[in-house]
Amino acid sequence: MRVVIDTNVVIAGLRCSGGASHAIIRLVFARRLRPVLSVPLVLEHEEVMKRTGMLPHLEAADIEAFLDGWCACGIDQPVYFGWRPVLNDPDDDMLLELAVAGGVEFLITSNVRDFRPAGRFRVAVVTPAEFVSCYFSR
Repeated sequence: MRVVIDTNVVIAGLRCSGGASHAIIRLVFARRLRPVLSVPLVLEHEEVMKRTGMLPHLEAADIEAFLDGWCACGIDQPVYFGWRPVLNDPDDDMLLELAVAGGVEFLITSNVRDFRPAGRFRVAVVTPAEFVSCYFSR
């Protein structure tokens, strides 16, 4: 199953070894879930992960190794179009455009309310817990 995963989900999954966000990371590395990626999204992941204090238990080399593995499990998806602005945050618009370009059914984020206008694009915006408990079990 191909999905777009917001940076906040990846960070939450790396900060805590329990919970739905961590389960999503495990599903990706088990190759049961394929993150649809773009260069801007991976660069955002890296920038946020390397912020001082964001992941204090990980060294820079650990973050690089994680991102290498994450990208190896993912699908590179070019985005040749844009509808900006649809959402209030340009980073959220980037995720919505990636989800549409990748033809994914789900965009997984902890900020569901910020994506309310995304419904017209036929992409289900769900929390990590909703995805793991309701959708992934299909």
